[in-house]
Amino acid sequence: MQPLLKVEKLTGGYSRKKPVLHELSFSVRPGEMVGLIGLNGAGKSTTIKHILGLMQPHSGQILLNGRSVEQDPTAYRQTYAYVPENPLLYEELTVKEHLEMAAMAYGIPKDAFEERAAALLDEFQMTANWNRLSAHLSKGMKQKVMIMSAFLVRPALYIIDEPFLGLDPLGIRALLELMVRVKESGGAILISSHILSTIERYGDRFLLLHQGRLTAEGDVEALREQADMPGASLDDLFCSLVTRDVTLR
Repeated sequence: MQPLLKVEKLTGGYSRKKPVLHELSFSVRPGEMVGLIGLNGAGKSTTIKHILGLMQPHSGQILLNGRSVEQDPTAYRQTYAYVPENPLLYEELTVKEHLEMAAMAYGIPKDAFEERAAALLDEFQMTANWNRLSAHLSKGMKQKVMIMSAFLVRPALYIIDEPFLGLDPLGIRALLELMVRVKESGGAILISSHILSTIERYGDRFLLLHQGRLTAEGDVEALREQADMPGASLDDLFCSLVTRDVTLR
């Protein structure tokens, strides 16, 4: 199966004299969840910003469905939905208006919008907050609005950054169940998280970034082989791999 997202020899960052990312290459295919893991400052957020088209690579390229953001910015950006670590909402808009705005941006018909929105509101226990201004929502509720906006539009690729922070247990369960359904329907997910025990259960492959380089990749069994730690958990593999002096491939 051809990759939906393809990152090829990406070098980038905020300064050409001191890049954050070095020759980074990986792919995400339809129907799989790929976990992007690493220490703080490893380059995870910088990688995501490059994929979103918010930063220009120093070298290398990023392709979504075979096209770059420069070739067709609108089509490129409609291929993905992004859930940031910190929810970004308009305080003067209601929950309903945020979801309506997402639907309009992706061209979702009214009947499909109403059906999808009702299901998501019920799933995340947000129906009673339908007409509530975002300024009056808790951080966890705001995060739910961001998640609902992303899953409402049903893009080919979901890019999710630390989604579990601030969510209550029912919200976490609802999100995990949604991600499973996305995979089963052929959608792709790139998720960055420090909650390794959770993404170990749901992720298909993992990309370990360390100091801006891809130091290990593969499913849990492949990481165990690279670390020479049979039966180890993702938590233990992570700690071992990032503290080694040599780069493991």
